[in-house]
Amino acid sequence: MCGILGLLLHDASVDAAPDICEGLSLLQHRGQDACGIVTCGPKGRFFQCKANGMVRDVFDEKAISKLIGGMGVGHVRYPTAGSSNHAEAQPFYVNSPYGIVFAHNGNLIDGPSLLQFMDATAHRHINTSSDSELLLNLFANNLQQTGKFRINEDDIFTAIGGLMKQCTGAYACVAMLAGFGIIAFRDPNGIRPVGVASRRSNSGRDYLFASESIVADALGFGEWDDVKPGEAMIITRSGVSRKRVAEHATFAPDIFEFVYFARPDSVLDGISVYRSRMAMGDALAVEVDKVLKERGIAVDVVIPVPDTSRVAALNLAQKLNLPYREGFIKNRYVGRTFIMPGQQMRRKNVRRKLNAMALEFAGKNVLLVDDSIVRGTTSKEIIQMAKDVGAKKVIVASCAPPIRHSNVYGIDMPSRTELVAFGRTTPEIAEAIGADLVVFQTLPDLIASVRQFNPSIPTFDCSVFTGEYVTGGVSEEYLHQLELLRADNAKNKLGINSREGKSEGSRVNGFHDREDMVASSSSINRADDTVGLHNTWNVS
Repeated sequence: MCGILGLLLHDASVDAAPDICEGLSLLQHRGQDACGIVTCGPKGRFFQCKANGMVRDVFDEKAISKLIGGMGVGHVRYPTAGSSNHAEAQPFYVNSPYGIVFAHNGNLIDGPSLLQFMDATAHRHINTSSDSELLLNLFANNLQQTGKFRINEDDIFTAIGGLMKQCTGAYACVAMLAGFGIIAFRDPNGIRPVGVASRRSNSGRDYLFASESIVADALGFGEWDDVKPGEAMIITRSGVSRKRVAEHATFAPDIFEFVYFARPDSVLDGISVYRSRMAMGDALAVEVDKVLKERGIAVDVVIPVPDTSRVAALNLAQKLNLPYREGFIKNRYVGRTFIMPGQQMRRKNVRRKLNAMALEFAGKNVLLVDDSIVRGTTSKEIIQMAKDVGAKKVIVASCAPPIRHSNVYGIDMPSRTELVAFGRTTPEIAEAIGADLVVFQTLPDLIASVRQFNPSIPTFDCSVFTGEYVTGGVSEEYLHQLELLRADNAKNKLGINSREGKSEGSRVNGFHDREDMVASSSSINRADDTVGLHNTWNVS
């Protein structure tokens, strides 16, 4: 899961980097592994800064000051395919044709065949294991086929339409052509989100692409509109063009965006994330009430697992006429445990992240409300924390149904065997995480909770619950290979020390210093920043 952003200021003399940096900080919840910004300045020159780490750590005042130009692209990354290497921090870049910068959120399911095409037919070098680089080179290769000295909007639409015929999966993308403008497009099923907004400036209109509407709200942009499934948008300082470039497919945005990933103050595809979570709480209350009455259990207090479940927990408590209390105090300087690679890191960070207050737990039957139960690592630790401070019984209510299947569209739920619900009944899940009882939201109730706010959406991608993949093309062999690629052990074997320790602090995309970077320039169409783009991160 990643966050993407593109910005074009009407006044080319004003730098876009400060706004892009602020926007990325608002998308930090979508990825905490790496981040990057590339801007386009005078004469179409690109300026780049990207590295592993949080936005606040990578982009200080000095770094931002070196990013010159009135348009740019930004990205925050959590690796769902490939590694955590510096070289896979986005945005990516190719110098041919025309100079293209590219940022992507999602995942392709036909990577091996596309890689073969790149090698045997397009003769384009792929430098990383990231499918984002594959998408970039597909786009670049399609533009190359025009053979033109200068291209126009129709050429770009044709190139993107060709890309959508060539690849299968989930993708929301933002691109920038040197000296031309910014581009956004979305897969034919609209699985991953991206939208557009504008604001009035002294000289004209500024335009923004972003994964979530919160970025537009915070930066003073209005008229937010979602990029439609299979649609491409091109924005230059001369105007805005948009066109559907893919054949019709079922519109199925990922329902997990509403359950967990998106900020509650965002609106995706016309649906308020906040309102949808309120509705999840109302629906879950009915299911909880039914199960508790069947078991003869009385609950004393409702406590949310911070932060995502707060909205649903409050509505659930109100509907059941139960006290709502904040029993866990969160350390806000620890990242989201679900998107941390490595079981050991997740487990260790749960207790760093939360502290249970005994006065809210001691001697009580506690109903903990969580957005979902994925690996069970966090749930198990939290339940034990509640019992350690004196809870009599701990009942867990999940706003999402049991997650029993891999996500192939850009969320790191790789191995089915890592999912606590895989191959287990609900009582067995409760036993595995140490709960006295677990209550899951039903899938029809979850879908209704979200869809009621935009009935025009025919369905949602619920593949993590059902194992049904809207794009097709997901075989058992593919799932097995994906699990091998993404398994925690495989990530650990890479030996990438991306967060802990300082041994890689002076390295930029595998090169120790600027001299090494400039010396390596043999490849023509690489995504690595050694071709044409000097990375200003951590260089004086």
